[in-house]
Amino acid sequence: MTSQVSSPAEQADGAEEPLVGEQRRPAGDKEVRRLDRVIIRFAGDSGDGMQLTGDRFTSETASFGNDLSTLPNFPAEIRAPAGTLPGVSSFQLHFADHDILTPGDAPNVLVAMNPAALKANLADVPRGADIIVNTDEFAKRAMAKVGYDTSPLEDGSLAAYNVHPVPLTTLTVEALKEFGLSRKEAERSKNMFALGLLSWMYHRPTEGTEKFLRAKFAKKPAIAEANVAAFRAGWNFGETTEDFAVSYEVAPATTAFPAGTYRNISGNLALSYGLIAAGQQADLPLYLGSYPITPASDILHELSRHKNFGVRTFQAEDEIAGIGAALGAAFGGSLAVTTTSGPGVALKSEAIGLAVSLELPLLVVDIQRGGPSTGLPTKTEQADLLQAMYGRNGEAPVPIVAPKTPADCFDAAMDAARIALTYRTPVFLLSDGYLANGSEPWRIPETDELPDLRVQFAAGPNHTLADGTEVFWPYKRDPQTLARPWAVPGTPGLEHRIGGIEKQDGTGNISYDPANHDFMVRVRQAKIDGIEVPALTVDDPDGARTLVLGWGSTYGPITAAVRRLRAQGEPIAQAHLRHINPFPKNLGEILARYDKVVVPEMNLGQLATLIRAKYLVDAQPYNQVNGMPFKAEQLATVLKEAIHA
Repeated sequence: MTSQVSSPAEQADGAEEPLVGEQRRPAGDKEVRRLDRVIIRFAGDSGDGMQLTGDRFTSETASFGNDLSTLPNFPAEIRAPAGTLPGVSSFQLHFADHDILTPGDAPNVLVAMNPAALKANLADVPRGADIIVNTDEFAKRAMAKVGYDTSPLEDGSLAAYNVHPVPLTTLTVEALKEFGLSRKEAERSKNMFALGLLSWMYHRPTEGTEKFLRAKFAKKPAIAEANVAAFRAGWNFGETTEDFAVSYEVAPATTAFPAGTYRNISGNLALSYGLIAAGQQADLPLYLGSYPITPASDILHELSRHKNFGVRTFQAEDEIAGIGAALGAAFGGSLAVTTTSGPGVALKSEAIGLAVSLELPLLVVDIQRGGPSTGLPTKTEQADLLQAMYGRNGEAPVPIVAPKTPADCFDAAMDAARIALTYRTPVFLLSDGYLANGSEPWRIPETDELPDLRVQFAAGPNHTLADGTEVFWPYKRDPQTLARPWAVPGTPGLEHRIGGIEKQDGTGNISYDPANHDFMVRVRQAKIDGIEVPALTVDDPDGARTLVLGWGSTYGPITAAVRRLRAQGEPIAQAHLRHINPFPKNLGEILARYDKVVVPEMNLGQLATLIRAKYLVDAQPYNQVNGMPFKAEQLATVLKEAIHA
């Protein structure tokens, strides 16, 4: 592997510069080379277990103490045709001895399990990178299936790379002879052989993976031991073969993290834990009414495991039933959640409008994916922002909260719950497929660090009529928050109507009065406008004239690009929005400070449209809708052009 020394500023970038060879030392007969970062991509057929392989390598890397970021990438089909380009599944992992922000622009190591995996990923691999190829799969028929007329392993087309031909399948079958498995059964463990080889190359711990395999196949101990044997065989192959003369070490990121207890976590898992924590902090039962949809289903799966925390999950027959049940649970006094993606939001839109009218707390979790319609179910996008903002009939304002990293999904869920409970409103939580499936280290918070989300239910009459009678008015509002009282059904004396027809201010009686409707529409908007959100902070150490403004999952690539530019001496400011409705109160003043505002988004300019409309600022969009996150180098180039335009 080629090494290149970079400056300290570039090393602190956290982006995807060439690897840094810090030092070399022999270990027995083989050299060990120290690096500051590595980007590995496992790629194979969707039946080759690449997601499991990447996940296990990630878990061991996290336990070792490296900072890391991952990018799983897999087909939408349950089982795409074997050996074809549409069937390729990959998992990219970037790990380092310092703070990093993205899964990496390009892999330094590609593990290609078949010709399709090689062809689908080769364009992303830089010259001089290592390519580990499973030569057993490069038969004429398999190569012809993806358009190879001659073998790329023999025709010189890979001369620019360090190619390591390894008969992974043959070696795996040979290692498992003693287990009495059929050849087909033995071949299934070739991903564990590859994992063992990579674990040797990068000095990853092995105990956790062996323990995991024995637990995963606890009911089939022979299969468990076969996978462990394949994993060990891969490790031993690296140790003994002459083709791998060098192994690599990436030291723990000892200075990247504040003190605390850490674990690796995906965005959907962090969001699930945030919802559970919010229920505990609010002292309310947590209710999820949901219908399975990629990439949100993991939240339903995870929450269903935590009944011991007062969590109740309901897998409904469709999207509408899911939100209807959740809204009923909110009426009954639960912290209610419904999870979905863009197509499900479209189906839920009338019920979200009903939640606006009822003024009940409800979390609508939208894990965005490529659209329109069914679109790209397993790819990422940020194109539901305007749908969340305006996608309902009538004037139906809903707050919007967007996490910026996988770990930040925990805090964003807590924040969304705070808003919903305090202001009695549905709240959109906009994550996306990149955050949902990606992972990074997360510091587990202490319970005394979590906010107090407890609420006071209505307990008795809250209004006195002219004749002195005390009554309960369901739409009599808190003067600070404009929230209406939350009355749990069955509380004596607090009987009241709910429904989608317009309510009379105060009494909650059905009203068709034009003046009342005008008032209720405006007060519901005023309630959302008055939500307290933190002031927006700007990272601007050099008094820049160009601001890059982002939201959601663009945080990592934008920040990596900004670090690169500053290392080159380019002045640029950065701000990132978590709250999009309402915007932070100081956003207009911040935008006015800069000559140029650039807004990168994985859509065709939705935040830029909102910024232009509200603040009359010539925000310049930079857009990408290819189902993949931005690359840091790509954004750095665009931002540099904006600075000098």
